[in-house]
Amino acid sequence: MGVGGRARTPPTLAASSDSLYPPPMILGFDTSGPWVATALLRDDEIVAGHHADMAKGQAEHLMPLIEQTLADGNATLSDLTAVGVGIGPGNFTGIRISVSAARGLALALGIPAIGVSLLDALALDAPRPTLAALPAPRDALYLQRFGAGIDRAPALVSAADLPGWLAPDVTLVGPTAADLAATNGLPLAPSADIAPAIARIATTRAATPQPRPAPLYIKPADAAPSREAGPTIL
Repeated sequence: MGVGGRARTPPTLAASSDSLYPPPMILGFDTSGPWVATALLRDDEIVAGHHADMAKGQAEHLMPLIEQTLADGNATLSDLTAVGVGIGPGNFTGIRISVSAARGLALALGIPAIGVSLLDALALDAPRPTLAALPAPRDALYLQRFGAGIDRAPALVSAADLPGWLAPDVTLVGPTAADLAATNGLPLAPSADIAPAIARIATTRAATPQPRPAPLYIKPADAAPSREAGPTIL
């Protein structure tokens, strides 16, 4: 059921002029870093979006920016067929803000919420093989490698261990990739815009059942298990 008890038509990814259903409309957003980023994808086109840099205040600014993005795209919440949300890695509090918002919207609207890793989003348009890198605290990096036969799952590693992640002809992407590429003599590709990439990736996943979005918290491989329970997101 949709907002106010209205039945929702099922989302579809293959709309045509004689389709019974409207084209897919997916809202992508992210607050996992010092920003709030939004994008609205209608069919295969990003029709609206915003990116506001901010070190704090994401919780207060996310919904107004979503509303502005929808208004710019001549859409309302009830037009959405799915929500895509950045799940990190990144700032713990920021990730929880956007994941909680995505779950709430999905529940209220009766549509899927699809979690997308920022590393996946950054590497979306980069040539393979690709190494996506995000800065992490204490001179560390979040890394993920993409490419046939050399895929490597996300990990948190020391910046000094970057050479162990390199591969022949690998291209670097990420907000600090320019410095890393220059230091290691590697090619650099532009990173995809975060919110549009999240929306585009969510489109490819919306046709199949997806787990509820959950924060992607990456710890070092040798980290001791925490004695405290992690935060619960309802």
